[in-house]
Amino acid sequence: MANTPDTIERSVLIKAPRERVWRALADAEEFGTWFRARFEPPHFEPGAHVRARVLFPGYEHVVFDLWIEALDAPERMVYRWHPYAIQAGVDYSAEEPTRVSFTLAEAAGQGTLLTVVESGFSKLPPERRDLAFRMNSGGWEAQLGNITRHLDGQPAAAQ
Repeated sequence: MANTPDTIERSVLIKAPRERVWRALADAEEFGTWFRARFEPPHFEPGAHVRARVLFPGYEHVVFDLWIEALDAPERMVYRWHPYAIQAGVDYSAEEPTRVSFTLAEAAGQGTLLTVVESGFSKLPPERRDLAFRMNSGGWEAQLGNITRHLDGQPAAAQ
């Protein structure tokens, strides 16, 4: 546990204009489509607290919270959340949330480079730190694949 990294960073090149990738991130309903969650309220804005129910089969009991910190169109979205907080009946509110940042950059005629960085794992309780890091590390790989497929008009993958 002491060797668990503090930060996950993943990137993907998406063959879509930056403005289109931005809409897939900044619009809560569209974000929910590829992320497989339903947000209430169904909109993101800086300072907002939104709650989401997971729509992935077998995880419908999972409800998670996002605290939106920044929406800097079309370059950056930042929120905080409790990573891998999936155990029914557990109150994660006393834990320090991690910070998730999406950045979008033009990729010289190739589309958009989307990078997600999640940091703050070192502040999680030691008994959850390693598992949350491992699960979110793989989770971001899957979610970047999902947003890519979504923007290509394909459904999200079964994870």
